[in-house]
Amino acid sequence: MNDKRANDSGDVSEPLVESGAPSGGAPSGGAPCGETPFSAGGKPSGRASPGSTALPCPGYPPSLGESRLLTEDELRASLDCTLQQWDGTSDIWLFGYGSLIWNPGLPTVENVRSRVHGYHRGLYLWSRVNRGTPEQPGLVLALDRGGSCAGVAFRLAADGVMPHLEALWRREMPMGSYRPAWLPCALADGRRVAALAFVMRRDVPTYTGKLDENTVRTVFGCAEGRYGTTLDYVRRTVVALRESGMPDRALERLLARCA
Repeated sequence: MNDKRANDSGDVSEPLVESGAPSGGAPSGGAPCGETPFSAGGKPSGRASPGSTALPCPGYPPSLGESRLLTEDELRASLDCTLQQWDGTSDIWLFGYGSLIWNPGLPTVENVRSRVHGYHRGLYLWSRVNRGTPEQPGLVLALDRGGSCAGVAFRLAADGVMPHLEALWRREMPMGSYRPAWLPCALADGRRVAALAFVMRRDVPTYTGKLDENTVRTVFGCAEGRYGTTLDYVRRTVVALRESGMPDRALERLLARCA
């Protein structure tokens, strides 16, 4: 990992990928904003058509400034701090609310539908590598304060878990834009566990706050990074949630209005 600049949480310069980025993806170029190209079937493809005219969108692209990747020592310190609340022998529960649902990227013993309270899912994190570029940032999901969120709780075997947690930290925490937290998590079968989750930090430049739909529409129409478009990422998550029996109707409505 030689380039230590212009990255953000969830945008990883290694084969490990951000939330929502399929493993083994290939880079692809972005397209001018304001363009919402359509596939032959009449659906937005998430890829701009050559020669179309870009429409201005106030506030986009955002001014995010420069950033740096956390060092290996900083990543390890963050992981060690989080694991102070783990006894070192029990299996670990991980709460997935975005691409972890359809691309966990680590071995699991058990996957259970679940819900956390006090946080909700939304497109709150700017992505400048995997789902966008520094010039045309994309969006990825994060947990923000308020409400509740349905997701999948993954149980990780305690034996041999450290290499997988280290890989998870490189995937989710390269810029430290998330706050790792142990959240009370209600499983669909009635069990209650403390699950590790990645919560959005509001004190970092990559926090979007509440975006207007015109901005989201613009991002859906143009933002594309090395692992694909923001639009594809959101579509995959919407499909995975519905197939798991816990549709996110707010996200579905946003997709229908803005895609």
